Amino acid sequence: MDRPASSGRNGRVTIREVAEDAGVSVAAVSKVLRDAYGVSDVMEAKVRASIAKLDYRPHTAARAMRGQTYTIGVLLADVKNPFFPQVIDGIDDGLAGTQYVPFFGIGHGSTSMEKAIVHAMVDRQMDGLIMIGQRMTDAEVEATARQAAITVIGHHAPQATLFDSANNDDERGGTLVVEHLIAQGYKRPAMITLRRADLGQADVSQRREAGFVSGMRAAGFDDSAIRIAAAADDIDDVTATVRMLLEGPNPPDAIFGWADYYALEVLSAVRALGLRVPEDIGVIGYDNSPPCAYTQNDLTSIDQSGREIGRNAARLMLERIAGRKTAEHFVVQPRVAVRNSTALRNS
Repeated sequence: MDRPASSGRNGRVTIREVAEDAGVSVAAVSKVLRDAYGVSDVMEAKVRASIAKLDYRPHTAARAMRGQTYTIGVLLADVKNPFFPQVIDGIDDGLAGTQYVPFFGIGHGSTSMEKAIVHAMVDRQMDGLIMIGQRMTDAEVEATARQAAITVIGHHAPQATLFDSANNDDERGGTLVVEHLIAQGYKRPAMITLRRADLGQADVSQRREAGFVSGMRAAGFDDSAIRIAAAADDIDDVTATVRMLLEGPNPPDAIFGWADYYALEVLSAVRALGLRVPEDIGVIGYDNSPPCAYTQNDLTSIDQSGREIGRNAARLMLERIAGRKTAEHFVVQPRVAVRNSTALRNS
C-alpha cells in the first residue's frame, strides 16, 4: 500500500504523523529519538516500526535548535594515506547502533582549508569533530573544543584537558623498527621521514624519528651513523630521496618509510634502481595498511591497530557529548607485521 501524502512542509513526514501511525504521543516519539530514559521496549518497537514505514527523518535544523544534531564531523588530512580507511572503519564501528552520522571533510594538508572546514562544521552545529592528522595548532583545536566535543588522531597531546586523543605509541613503534631490522641481520638502517615544511601540527613522524634514534643508539650506533632523510609529501621527492641515499657513500641496507605510503614508494624506487627486495635492501613501513599485504608489495610494517584507534575515537567522542569533562588520551601498543620485504639475512 502506498504511504499517504505527508502534511509536512515539502512533503516531509512529521513527528506528529509518526506518533499517529504508532498510536503514541509526540512526546513518546521524541523520547525514542533521543534514546531517553524510561521508554519501554514495546513503545520503542512501535515507534521504530512507524519510522521505518513512513521513512521519517528527523529535521536537523529543528534538532539543532534543541541543542543536538546527531552529526559528527570527521576531518581528514588527505585522501592518499591508505591507513585512513582503517580508522574510518573503526569510527563507523563506534557509531554503529547510535543515531550519529559522520560527515567528512578533506584538509589536503592545508591549515587554512582545515580551519574553513572546521568552522563550517561548527557553524552547522555538528555535535563533535574527530580530526585525523590535523595540522591546526593545539590552541586552535582548544578554541574549537569550547564549541564542540573534539577527539584528535595522529597527534599526541597528553597534557590537553579540553579535547581527547586516540593514538598508538609512535615512539615505541619507531624503536620496534630498529629492533626488528637488527634482529633480521641488517646493519645499516636508514629512515625517510616527512619534511618539516609539510609537518604542521601533526607530530607522529617526529615521534617515530625519536623512536628510531633511540633504537639505533640502544643497538650501539653513534649519532653520526644514524641517517634520517626528509622528503616532501610527494612521490617524486620520496623517489629522489631514496636515490640520494642509495647512490651516496656507504648506502643503507634497509630503509624505514615513516608511513606506508612513503614505504610503498621506497619499494618502487629501489626496484627502479635495479635492486632486489629483500636480497639487496630491506624495506619497512608503518601503519600495516591493506596494500602492504598485496603480493607485489609483501611489505613488513608496524601495525598500529587503526580500526581500534577509530573505535576508541568514536567512544571518546560520544562520552564527551554525553557530558564527560575529564580528558582521556587513549594509546594502543604497536607491533611488527612481518612480511618478506625484511626477510632474515645471513650474517
